[in-house]
Amino acid sequence: MRMDELMDDLSKQSSFLLAIDGMSGSGKTTLAQSLQEKWHAHVFHMDDFFLPLEMRTPQRLQQPGGNVHYERFLETVLKPLSLQQSVFYQPFDCQTMSFQTVQEIPYSPFNIIEGSYALHPSLQRYYTHGIVLKISPLTQKERLFKRNPEKIDQFIHRWIPMENQYFDAFDIFEKYPVLER
Repeated sequence: MRMDELMDDLSKQSSFLLAIDGMSGSGKTTLAQSLQEKWHAHVFHMDDFFLPLEMRTPQRLQQPGGNVHYERFLETVLKPLSLQQSVFYQPFDCQTMSFQTVQEIPYSPFNIIEGSYALHPSLQRYYTHGIVLKISPLTQKERLFKRNPEKIDQFIHRWIPMENQYFDAFDIFEKYPVLER
């Protein structure tokens, strides 16, 4: 899929709930911000739903996509949006390993979910559109190093393998249109 095709399709909609999934460093947040400006959409970040420490059991982390609290995301974001209701949620801050202040987001007909794991099978039925961003492994490492050089080893040895496990287990790149960036 090309970007102009996505924009054309979204412009024909009176409402949408778009999931932007993809590889770390592929431009998901940047794309979401661009679309947010164009449609005055709300953006919800999967990073706000990483698993709290007390839920990070070996069994949970072995599940593809298990490092995201997708159950909480479903209950606090997707279900209210599907009922055209405001969203109340507490972002989880991975740096402090704590929940932040409750956010109230009034209902909008235009909503974007961005982040790795956004297209987890338990969430897919709520979306009107889903796309996946893909970049080469070399570009990915270069971007991640530029963004956060002190955590590049953690990305290479932990987070990227977990993402790849998720992409492979659920055929994410086969089931959804891919934007190569």
